[in-house]
Amino acid sequence: MENKTWNERKKMICELVEEEFYVPMKEKELAVLLQVEPSEREELRLLLKELLEEGRLEQTKRGKYVKPESTLLTGTFISNKKGFGFIEVEGQSEDYYVGEAHVKDAFHLDRVQFRPLGRRQGGRMEAEVVKVLQRGMRQVVGTYQKSRSFGFVVPDNAKVASDLFIPEGCSKGAVDGHKVVAEITDYGTGGRRQSPEGRITEILGHINDPGVDILSVVKAFDIPTEFPERVLSQAERVAAAVSESDIAFREDLRGLTMVTIDGEDAKDLDDAVSLVKENGMYYLGVHIADVSNYVQENSALDREALQRGTSVYLVDRVIPMLPHTLSNGICSLNAGENRLALSCLMQIDDGGTVVDYQIKETVINVNRRMSYTSVRKILEDGDEAERREYEALVPMLEQMQELSRLLRKKRSGRGSIDFGFAESKILVDSQGKVTEIKSYERNVATKLIEDFMLLANETVAQHFYWLEAPFVYRTHENPDKEKIQKLSAFIRNFGYYLKSSKEEPHPKELQKLLGKVEGTKEEALISRMVLRSMKQAKYTTECTGHFGLACRYYCHFTSPIRRYPDLQIHRIIKEQLRGRLTRERMEHYRGILEQVCKQSSDTERRADEAEREVEKLKKAEYMEQFIGEAFTGVISGVTDWGLYVELENTVEGLVHVSTIPYDYYYFDESAYEMIGKESGRSFKLGDTVRVRVKAADKLTKTVDFELELEDEM
Repeated sequence: MENKTWNERKKMICELVEEEFYVPMKEKELAVLLQVEPSEREELRLLLKELLEEGRLEQTKRGKYVKPESTLLTGTFISNKKGFGFIEVEGQSEDYYVGEAHVKDAFHLDRVQFRPLGRRQGGRMEAEVVKVLQRGMRQVVGTYQKSRSFGFVVPDNAKVASDLFIPEGCSKGAVDGHKVVAEITDYGTGGRRQSPEGRITEILGHINDPGVDILSVVKAFDIPTEFPERVLSQAERVAAAVSESDIAFREDLRGLTMVTIDGEDAKDLDDAVSLVKENGMYYLGVHIADVSNYVQENSALDREALQRGTSVYLVDRVIPMLPHTLSNGICSLNAGENRLALSCLMQIDDGGTVVDYQIKETVINVNRRMSYTSVRKILEDGDEAERREYEALVPMLEQMQELSRLLRKKRSGRGSIDFGFAESKILVDSQGKVTEIKSYERNVATKLIEDFMLLANETVAQHFYWLEAPFVYRTHENPDKEKIQKLSAFIRNFGYYLKSSKEEPHPKELQKLLGKVEGTKEEALISRMVLRSMKQAKYTTECTGHFGLACRYYCHFTSPIRRYPDLQIHRIIKEQLRGRLTRERMEHYRGILEQVCKQSSDTERRADEAEREVEKLKKAEYMEQFIGEAFTGVISGVTDWGLYVELENTVEGLVHVSTIPYDYYYFDESAYEMIGKESGRSFKLGDTVRVRVKAADKLTKTVDFELELEDEM
């Protein structure tokens, strides 16, 4: 086949089968027509398989490829415990409702082909499942319940519509209360008409054993925890100390003063920073661990890293992308040790503009390991003891703060959106029990590192964009106009307005809004609504810009220990620096980067969802001890089934509408308000209320509140 990208080849095949002259063909006939070389036959097979899975082609009973019926669409089925479900279609903001009678044999997360049925009364689009193209779940994680000679697994995932039946002899010796992994052997009938069946493949431990709760989440998301022996062996072999031959051709920056600045408990230190100010110019160095020196393309280490895609940071553990021998060892920029790096050396003027830069392979030796807390004490608190401890570094740190402010001001000027959410930190004891949940704000130290990393990422992305080399970019599409219109209608309830325009929304308008709400009681609420109105960032081979950062060029360059895209582009950078990025190598990268982007985006979503699930679980567990106690919170969500209230410690719970006394309440969707029919009492987003903890359940990861009204006090 011609030298085209993976997606271009798929598009070419789809266009071929839609031509009037096309007659249904088998794979071999297509290979002849497309002049596919024998060495490329396997690639054609994979292309056709993927097109079938996506529903863009169909196969007849005789194995011939034809275009699908025009009325059929493809999407992901999301089931509901009550038997019905929804189908999400990539690129469409509205999903399709699937009634129980139309679910057929679809299971949660299946890739399905479906037929739209028009809009039902009330406006939602309806559909029926035609065919399951690909199973989305191969196993279920849940709690085993024994019943005579058989049993059931009650899924942890509330979206799975029914329990999994475990026949006699398939329980692996599990007893009541065991957390288990069960392979699905029969998906049953859609909805709740026939239970799926399975067999237990792994017993994680009893539901009350320490750590089993989080392990269950990890298994549910199919996140690999153990490294294969061959990967560990390879990591041991390559993790040799830096030798003279390693550094022979590199720029030697060991004489340059530099520090790492991370959290106190961080062990994988993949970035260091240096700064010199001369004649009004800032010479900023962002030095990133050269992980690609140790993880060679297509090695066992590399294949495992691509499968994982990212490190996963949970409350009581880190599941690393690379074995600790590398991530906490030779690849970690530990103070006082020679390390190989890729350095982005930038010259910045007093307006925060990069006027010159170099990207180099270097050898470095970090002077001091510093924490965010120490840097904050030096720069923000003026702590004398801390300033004495790091006396030699204080002038550089103060210049870093100066430069950080310049960079932040410049980004703000172009419209970059900066969310100032208070994040939560969950502290646990040795048994995994939550001891405290506290919110913490970003400080001068975290902002400083963030500013420098953003600048390095932009600089590297811009450099490779103009080289027209194959690359992995971090892109963030413009939000849907419909979502921005809904946001605009919502904020009018608080007296705020977005500049109306028929053109694409500009990030500066959202930035101005966040500036207006800063310090108000509705700040967190409106900030969250702005975030929800935007699309998710992803990895792509096309440089289409980053809406949230209001920049044209952006990539992830600064964390190759924990993110695969960074590791991938380090290889491209090094080949270009060494003059080895030939036409052949560029074609090689064009052939693999689409899949790298997809895998990296998918594993990032998986990690984010797992982290959110663990956080909800631990917050519910923590609140179990406060049942009956009252707290002050802010209404963070209003729906027709009740009010969501967020406490100061970031725990969110539901006040069900049926528990609000003295009246019948209805939901005004246009104003996001719950209103009493008789009393006229209303509850709006952002209102401060007193609530009492009614229930908390770590299994369902939910917290229930009830309102404390003045009438009751």
